[in-house]
Amino acid sequence: MRLLIQRVKTASVRSADYGSASIGGGLLIFIGIEDADETGDLEWLCGKVARLRVFDDADGVMNLSVMETTGQLMVISQFTLHASTKKGNRPSYIKAATPDKAIPLYEAFVKRLKDETGLQVETGWFGAHMEVELINDGPVTIIIDSRNRE
Repeated sequence: MRLLIQRVKTASVRSADYGSASIGGGLLIFIGIEDADETGDLEWLCGKVARLRVFDDADGVMNLSVMETTGQLMVISQFTLHASTKKGNRPSYIKAATPDKAIPLYEAFVKRLKDETGLQVETGWFGAHMEVELINDGPVTIIIDSRNRE
């Protein structure tokens, strides 16, 4: 499982088929799920997201988590996070999980993140064409991959 996390001042997602959702200050999380991913991956990642200290404290030092700032969360599925550009110019998505595997893990990730943080989690719509707008705060952008637990 691969996450691209952005600290945002605001973020919103729209779909012609499903409507819209938005958050104020907090974290926008793009999640890519691959075939090899399991429940243990999402549990580890949710713990990381919940405790990730990327918000400024009173001294202006990134020392606070989204829970400590009572920030907001948005999760959007993005299979292209597993794009391989090793050969040629057209990305390959061979590692990305198929919907029958990815949807239950995506839904479990969202539920676990809500449980772990106690915060409301807004979402996009799995497999939908979406338009995402955000104001990155910092900018702060972090990639976390459950296959590379540094």
